[in-house]
Amino acid sequence: MIWVDYVIISIVVFSALVSLIRGFVREVLSLVTWAYAFFVASHYYSYFVIYFTNFDERMVRNGLAIALLFLATLIIGAIVNYVISSLVERTGLSGTNQVLGIFFGALRGILIVSAALFFLDTFTSFSHSQDWQQSHLIPQFSGIIRWFFDYLQSTSSFLPEQ
Repeated sequence: MIWVDYVIISIVVFSALVSLIRGFVREVLSLVTWAYAFFVASHYYSYFVIYFTNFDERMVRNGLAIALLFLATLIIGAIVNYVISSLVERTGLSGTNQVLGIFFGALRGILIVSAALFFLDTFTSFSHSQDWQQSHLIPQFSGIIRWFFDYLQSTSSFLPEQ
């Protein structure tokens, strides 16, 4: 194993430890909140943009509406997350919550590493370096990356079919 492998392991372990501390419920609710904030901001900004008529530039009005809806949704989601996480702790499920959090965090770490490796391979010459070639772990992620792009290819309307 070389330094690249240790960096990969560190990212996965760090993500798992963060999720151990925060717990599965808090991690999942945070992820759902971010996804919902993106959905709300992108779908409902047009209803909110009418309150920014004192700005002449349409892009500024849209940007403000999107940003405020996104932040408001994140704040509401954080409050809901706090309440639900407190209820989980009071019910005595905190041990299970933390163990499940480790698995969630490890999976998230694997996805982060996969995304980083994809970008390094696509946009840099690092994939031609000796460190990349000697890594024991990098080849293990190629299956995850291929699966993800095969899935995107079959479901996304943005990617052309082959």
